[in-house]
Amino acid sequence: MRGGKGRGLLVAGTTSDAGKSVVTAGICRWLVRKGLKVAPFKGQNMSLNSFVTREGAEIGRAQAMQAQAARVEPTALMNPVLLKPGGDRSSQVVLMGRPVGELSARGYHGGRQKELFEPVMACLEELRSTYDAVICEGAGSPAEINLRRTDIVNMGVARAAKLPVVVVGDIDRGGVFAQFFGTTALLSPEDQSLVAGYLVNKFRGDVSLLEPGLDMLYGLTGRRTFGVLPYAHGLGIDEEDGLRVSLRGTVRESVVAPPVGADVLRVAVCAVPLMSNFTDVDALAAEPGVVVRFVDRPEELVDADLVVVPGTRGTVKALAWLRERGLADALARRAAEGRPVLGICGGFQALGERIEDEVESKAGVVDGLGLLPVRVRFGVEKTLARPVGEALGERVEGYEIHHGVADVRGGTPFLDGCRVGSVWGTHWHGSLESDGFRRAFLREVAAAAGRRFVPAPDTSFGALREEQLDRLGDLIEEHADTDALLRLIEEGAPAGLPFVPPGAP
Repeated sequence: MRGGKGRGLLVAGTTSDAGKSVVTAGICRWLVRKGLKVAPFKGQNMSLNSFVTREGAEIGRAQAMQAQAARVEPTALMNPVLLKPGGDRSSQVVLMGRPVGELSARGYHGGRQKELFEPVMACLEELRSTYDAVICEGAGSPAEINLRRTDIVNMGVARAAKLPVVVVGDIDRGGVFAQFFGTTALLSPEDQSLVAGYLVNKFRGDVSLLEPGLDMLYGLTGRRTFGVLPYAHGLGIDEEDGLRVSLRGTVRESVVAPPVGADVLRVAVCAVPLMSNFTDVDALAAEPGVVVRFVDRPEELVDADLVVVPGTRGTVKALAWLRERGLADALARRAAEGRPVLGICGGFQALGERIEDEVESKAGVVDGLGLLPVRVRFGVEKTLARPVGEALGERVEGYEIHHGVADVRGGTPFLDGCRVGSVWGTHWHGSLESDGFRRAFLREVAAAAGRRFVPAPDTSFGALREEQLDRLGDLIEEHADTDALLRLIEEGAPAGLPFVPPGAP
């Protein structure tokens, strides 16, 4: 890598979920294994899955995962703008890790987004001055022609920073050639000059059958394809948006290892509205013999050994949903029968006696489910913290992201929350990633559920995550033209890329 200011690359996509996040992480891991100092970057992220950095800043969980892929500590510079969807078509705007207000989509794109372009670019330039390379992730599609004027995450960033762009397409969905061509053809000549080529993602089958199409795409656009990445199972990498979770699928696509003991443990996660940080249950799904499913009907709780009420950006809305669906009554029956329930953050708040909310929903005083002796008052200031503590005789680390302040009025202390019988509640996200605590907790669940389940003695969630990130690096190293990608990062988009008509309207 040449000296001077660090170079970079923007990974765009033909659609949301094309694979931008995992490709960005894979490139970061590939480069850091080459000995380069690398940082991820996403100017603007819309996600309900977020993370708290060590300096107490809230950023998108995907950028925290990419930072881990790059083997660097995540910071607010890597995701300066985070939008957290809420009710009434509005989002909370988080700038440099701190909430600065609620805006409708019209209000955001109508003016506020322009104001954020300068701090976004300042963050990118600071990273480029510190790192050998910055791998940027776009959002949605760069060809959203209705939003191009106020873009601060796709071609707006690429143009301002003179970054080459590689467009990722998900061939598993079909239509990838049309997506590549159409994405390019809807960009202005100036934007097109930075689109260096394409990456095919999630390919199944014989690549030789695809190659004639790639040649024809080159003939049509003058742009090459930098690699064909195979469909890879079992990549439990953090998602951007919990709203896209399939209610009928198990968590991720991980290979379920056989249980160590005689029984499996079945975990049901209530798919509450505006579900946030559903990645909390990833560590459970990583355990051999633990089967995790998202559910939305009371009958799906009947055979569950543990029910998790996860975090949510709308606690009052989640409470109403639980009642409307009959899940509230099912949870009350479980508690009365001594069957395990775990509430995390918003889920913990919902399990309490009462919520006073003049901030998030502005609903005033609302009755909770009454399963824990807790009263919650929503404050204007958001709690962002990285607590460390002990529970069930084990050290626990977590992170907190919430407006609700809990007044715990009884029960047994549990991670700054409490426990009553087999009902647990805590504001701590990520606690189940602490291996010793997770095993101790699962032993308690198994005993309460009457299951002969034994936690595996050697499951390391951190090691599994590292293995997954290495697999992403392997995908890039083995299936992409890494020499060509490195030239792009070092030298920028090649000169003379042809214009593909008609261009932007």
